Amino acid sequence: MPRVPPTLVIFDCDGVLVDTEAISNRVMADAIGEVGLAMSVEEVTEAFEGMRLDDIAAAVEKRLGERLPEGWVIAFEERRAAEFRKGVEAVPGIADALALIDAAGLRRCVASQASQQKMELTLGLSGLIEHFEKGSLFSSRMVERGKPYPDLFLLAARSMGFQPAGCVVVEDGVLGARAGQLAGMEVLGFVPDGRSERLAREGARTFESMAELPRLLGLS
Repeated sequence: MPRVPPTLVIFDCDGVLVDTEAISNRVMADAIGEVGLAMSVEEVTEAFEGMRLDDIAAAVEKRLGERLPEGWVIAFEERRAAEFRKGVEAVPGIADALALIDAAGLRRCVASQASQQKMELTLGLSGLIEHFEKGSLFSSRMVERGKPYPDLFLLAARSMGFQPAGCVVVEDGVLGARAGQLAGMEVLGFVPDGRSERLAREGARTFESMAELPRLLGLS
């Protein structure tokens, strides 16, 4: 029996729409190294994957055993934005997938741990912003609790005018997959590296290529 398309597709941003995580993690490793915490890019990726920036800052302070310098978060965001402006690529295959979603008239939005300003910057630089209507970018700064809590996805669904049961979340992180499940939504877990176990454990239906996404959404 053919799959029925969802009423709303909710995309994570970094790693799902835009290929920004390597840049962010490199800048983060440099920034925390400068305050005395030596971590490799790989260690930063493992320790802080999918976390809100304010929560990362708190975790860094805990590891350091002291407060970060005043304005450290703002300085990091400015430094990261400067690196983004040198070039941000869309995740391979996502532009074609979004074009098919557009053609099908399927509603979509973005729900990210990142700020709205960051989403607008990276989606604009990658050329993907045109696929999302005004008012369809939702940041964890709009809710008290970010991922892995369901609050952000529930806000996105409610604001777009849909019930959670009809929504599908597209995520690449454990925290986001867990949040989608807690929100009562189906989760499609994007695993381009083929390591599907970590998202499958959260109940996500995994896939490795964005070329698969339209079919998974029930689009021909």
